[in-house]
Amino acid sequence: MTLPAPDPHCLFCRIVSGEIPAQVLAEGETTVAFRDIEPQAPVHFLVVPRSHYPDAASLGEAEPATVADLVATAAQVASAEGVDSYRLVFNTGADANQTVFHAHLHVLGGRSLTWPPG
Repeated sequence: MTLPAPDPHCLFCRIVSGEIPAQVLAEGETTVAFRDIEPQAPVHFLVVPRSHYPDAASLGEAEPATVADLVATAAQVASAEGVDSYRLVFNTGADANQTVFHAHLHVLGGRSLTWPPG
C-alpha cells in the first residue's frame, strides 16, 4: 500500500516531520501525540497519523488500523498524564469545526466534562 505524501502546506504534516516544533508527548510508527496549543481542558492533546488524510472518515477508509493506533496512543498518553476519564473527539468537516484538514483526534480530560458539548 502506498501512503499519501505529506502535504508541505499542512500544519500537522510539518509538526510530524519536525519542521514546526510542538510539545510531543509520544511518537509511534503510525502516530504522533502533542499538546493542543489552545487547550479546552486541563489535559488536551492531539493524536495525529503520520500519513496525511484530510479527515477521520478518509483515514478510516484507507487505514483502519491507524485509527485503532490513534485510540491506543490516546489511552497510553492519557494514562501517562494521570487521566483515567477522558473524551475522544474527531471533528470531520468545516461544519464540525475542523480547522486543520489533517485527520486528528482530540483527547480532553482532567476535569468533569459535560454533555452535550454544543
